[in-house]
Amino acid sequence: MQFTKMNGLGNDFVVVYGEKELPAGASDLAIRLCNRFFGIGADGLVYILPSERADFRMRIINSDGSEAEQCGNAIRCVAKYVYDKGLTSKTELTIETLGAGVQPLVLEVSEGKVERVTVDMGAPILNGLDVPTTIDANPVLGHSVEVDGRAFKFTAVSMGNPHCVIYVDDAAGFDLAKWGPQLEKHPLFPRKINVEFATVNSRSQVDMRVWERGAGPTLACGTGACATLVSSVLNGLTDRKATISLAGGDLLIEWKEADNRVYMTGPAAISFEGSVQA
Repeated sequence: MQFTKMNGLGNDFVVVYGEKELPAGASDLAIRLCNRFFGIGADGLVYILPSERADFRMRIINSDGSEAEQCGNAIRCVAKYVYDKGLTSKTELTIETLGAGVQPLVLEVSEGKVERVTVDMGAPILNGLDVPTTIDANPVLGHSVEVDGRAFKFTAVSMGNPHCVIYVDDAAGFDLAKWGPQLEKHPLFPRKINVEFATVNSRSQVDMRVWERGAGPTLACGTGACATLVSSVLNGLTDRKATISLAGGDLLIEWKEADNRVYMTGPAAISFEGSVQA
């Protein structure tokens, strides 16, 4: 099987093109290929597939074999792949996702290669039961969740996949490994949850670290950055456009009041290519 290793700010993926549908053994294959000691190593396995509704379709299998509804870093990688490989000449295209529908993208191209991608990530889902959580509130702001004797206040946001955003004094130094897995699997979140720990430094800049559902700590999370910006606006902490600084780099996020949609701009890169026994 031919593959391309790609990353969006260090959130890395094994990208496969050429299948017509998601293979039956994709979950087991993702677990094997994403293993950083015995496989290629990645946060997820991404398939680029044909679509009847958009230019391309994307399916993402996390490193633990579960399927993600959406991934902001992966979709930028898909856009770079299809353009750089000559599968499209469009600089404005659409990609179908499992949880967020068809998403429009605008590609910034330099010397025939995609440098940055702006993705229309859609309108945030704020109703607690739809995120989903077990909380019947819209929106879910400042709700308490307790794990291992510690209480956290969180805001719940779905960007096609579920997030809870928690504000801390030092996101960069926060103990993700201790608190992330406990919050991910808390009973408040019936389909588990992506957890963002954020520190607001100004109305235009936020530090954020993430524990991703099904993948653990990653260097970046595009949907998580979008959820963090939405949460920060709802809590009166930032303007509607801000830089979200992750371990792997920065994403520019804007939640436009005019159309209630969230726009994410950031890079994507090809690390290497190869073949592997599937």
